[in-house]
Amino acid sequence: MSNLKEKKEVTIIVNGGEPHVVEKDEITYDEVVTIAFPDFPQHPERTYSVTFERGHGNKPAGILSPGGTVKVKDGMTFKVKHTGQS
Repeated sequence: MSNLKEKKEVTIIVNGGEPHVVEKDEITYDEVVTIAFPDFPQHPERTYSVTFERGHGNKPAGILSPGGTVKVKDGMTFKVKHTGQS
């Protein structure tokens, strides 16, 4: 019997686009932004606002801040917008 928690696959939607399958319990701000804007890692000075809906129980919707993480759930949706600040 193993104590290792098996990573589950969940499908999330970013900016209303194609579904993305992620193998994890939590997703980071950087990972969500990179799905929406693949060149984000080359431009870490850019800032984005990230909101989510259809999340877990006591936090079904909210804001994902830089450096933050959120538990993912199948069918969860994220909206990522460039804020224009740097």
